[in-house]
Amino acid sequence: MSERPTAPTASRGRLARSFGYAFRGIGMMIRTQANARIHAGATLLAVGAGFWLGISRGEWCAVIAAIGLVWTAEGLNTALEAVVDLVSPDQHPLAGQAKDVAAGAVLCAAAAAFVTGLLIFGPRLLALVAK
Repeated sequence: MSERPTAPTASRGRLARSFGYAFRGIGMMIRTQANARIHAGATLLAVGAGFWLGISRGEWCAVIAAIGLVWTAEGLNTALEAVVDLVSPDQHPLAGQAKDVAAGAVLCAAAAAFVTGLLIFGPRLLALVAK
């Protein structure tokens, strides 16, 4: 006779499933959203440049926060677009407005990340070019 799992075991199973759903969502976002693939490339470039240029711990915090902000905005935008398409399959001005505002939020996050990158990487890259 098998015993029923204890609460911590059951909680670990739910937690593992939750992470699985989250990773599946990230994968779906990267597969279906062209901008997410651009963000993935920018993420790899920023992390690679950070290691290559030896940025400080504080600068890493800013880069990681900027990357996280962009991915969060893109994920929320993707989710909102899916929900809007579900509840409003026909064109509707409010549906379009919701999608435009969400896309604008991603643009704001990406612009902030770009400026963060310029401030952190720009002087180092200029110093390399000036040599």
